[in-house]
Amino acid sequence: MDFGGVLVRTTDPAPRARLAESLGISSRELERLVFESPSAQAASVGKISEEQHWVNVIRALGLPESEIPHVSQEFFGGDSWDGELFDFLRGLRKKVKTGLISNAWSGLRRVIVREQVDDAFDAMIISAEVQVAKPAAGIYTLALERLGVAPEQAVFVDDMLVNVEGARSVGMQAIPYTHSQGVMKAVRQLLADHH
Repeated sequence: MDFGGVLVRTTDPAPRARLAESLGISSRELERLVFESPSAQAASVGKISEEQHWVNVIRALGLPESEIPHVSQEFFGGDSWDGELFDFLRGLRKKVKTGLISNAWSGLRRVIVREQVDDAFDAMIISAEVQVAKPAAGIYTLALERLGVAPEQAVFVDDMLVNVEGARSVGMQAIPYTHSQGVMKAVRQLLADHH
C-alpha cells in the first residue's frame, strides 16, 4: 500500500486553503512548494531531513522558523486516517504479508508508530530511509525482498498512476486507488483467485 492519498487522505481542503490564503498564494502553489519542490524531492530520498525541508519551505515563504509548527499543522489539518483500511490490512496479515511503500520524508515512521498503526504492516519501505523513490524500480524490488515474495505474488495500491505503472514494470499486480471499498473488493478478489 501507498500511504499519502490512500491510507491518509486530505478529506477537508479548508485548513490548507485558509493557510494558502493567509500566505497570499494558491493552495496548488503551496502544495507544489511542500510536495514537489527540489527541497521536497531531496527530503523524499533522504538527502535532507524532514526538519530541514520545513526550514526550506518556511524560508521560501519568507516566514520566521518559529512559524514551522503552525504552517505544518495547518497544511495537514484536513487529513484523515482511514481506520477501515488499516483494519483491513491488519486482517489480511493473518493470511498474507502486508507492506507500505511510501514516498515520504524522514519523519513518517515516527508518525506511524505514534498513531499506533505500525501493526498493519510486516514491512515499511519509506523512500527517505531507503534513498530511492517511486516510480523507480528499486523501491518496489526492495519491498519484495524485505517481504520475501516474488513480484507476481504481490499487489500494490497507489493513488498515482505513475506509481501503479512503476509497480507493474517490475512484474507486480497493481490497483489504482479510487476509493477504499473498491480497493478492498479488488484485493479480496485477487486473493480469492490465488487460493
